[in-house]
Amino acid sequence: MAKVLMKGNEAIGAAAINAGCRYFFGYPITPQNELPEYMSRELPKVGGVFVQAESEVAAINMVYGAAGSGVRVMTSSSSPGIALKQEGISYIAGAELPAVIVNIVRGGPGLGSIQPSQSDYNQSTRGGGDGDYHLLVYAPANIQEMVDLLQDAFDKADYYRNPVMVMGDGMIGQMMEPVEFKERPEVDLPAKDWAATGTEGKRAPNVINSLFLKPEELEDHNIRLTEKYDIMKNNEQRWETYNMEKPEIICVAYGTTARIVKSAIDTLKGEGIEIGLIRPITVWPFPEKAFVELPESAKMFLSVEMSMGQMIDDIKIVNQGRLPVEFYGRSGGMIPSPDGVVGKIRALLGGAK
Repeated sequence: MAKVLMKGNEAIGAAAINAGCRYFFGYPITPQNELPEYMSRELPKVGGVFVQAESEVAAINMVYGAAGSGVRVMTSSSSPGIALKQEGISYIAGAELPAVIVNIVRGGPGLGSIQPSQSDYNQSTRGGGDGDYHLLVYAPANIQEMVDLLQDAFDKADYYRNPVMVMGDGMIGQMMEPVEFKERPEVDLPAKDWAATGTEGKRAPNVINSLFLKPEELEDHNIRLTEKYDIMKNNEQRWETYNMEKPEIICVAYGTTARIVKSAIDTLKGEGIEIGLIRPITVWPFPEKAFVELPESAKMFLSVEMSMGQMIDDIKIVNQGRLPVEFYGRSGGMIPSPDGVVGKIRALLGGAK
């Protein structure tokens, strides 16, 4: 199939429809507004339903209801809007329902700015709602990867009966790049015999619920959920490495920031300075397998982020104290530059070589 030039937010909508999404519930917020606009125009053409809810809270609860019937459903928002959805996301995880949530991240805290950021890392990977739950969280670096991962997200949500988040910063939503909607192989997914679709007198009713009044029952439920999350941790880690043969410093960066880091690495390589990159593609589960065997040449890690360093804790956990962990980042909608990354690396190495 030929590539087509698309804006990121609209490519997300096209990918969702291609993946079988037929229900979208949302509420406008910059910088993701083109996505619900696209879905409002295109979903009815394929027999789907678009609803602009009265609030983010209403939208996520509509997702809860649709997911309970077994259909493919999605919502999207940006940072403070995702914050408002957290209670509903926890309900969806607790009820073990498949749904896809897109977060096009803007600067925070609070209303912050409409500029791109990565400051929702903790909210996405730790869970902003109540209880012991996790989302599978993808962090694509370009629009093609966003399209591919979004279509994977629907399959993974169905497979694990769990909400999946696809998190991109504002640049991913607003930039334009050529994308290809590839032919996707059939995936063997479990039957949705749990869905509330009406019994027609042929079976006992299915009950969709996240409320357990007996503590022993809720504990059993949490143990079973944790066992599922452990399987996800083992099976769903994704990452990319770059220039990892003999790096003096290993950068860790995700999303569009990783593209900036690659430019810095290429600049330094031309000067004989070897810097590597580990790029998490899943930020939950964090790709700890990528950190098991490290080149002997590595002297330290450098976390590069569009935040004040929210990923550092995960790097420290998987590093297990082997190497020092340094940080370079920009915040509030400011974007790291290749020159800024190069300057930080030079300083860490003791100046120009």
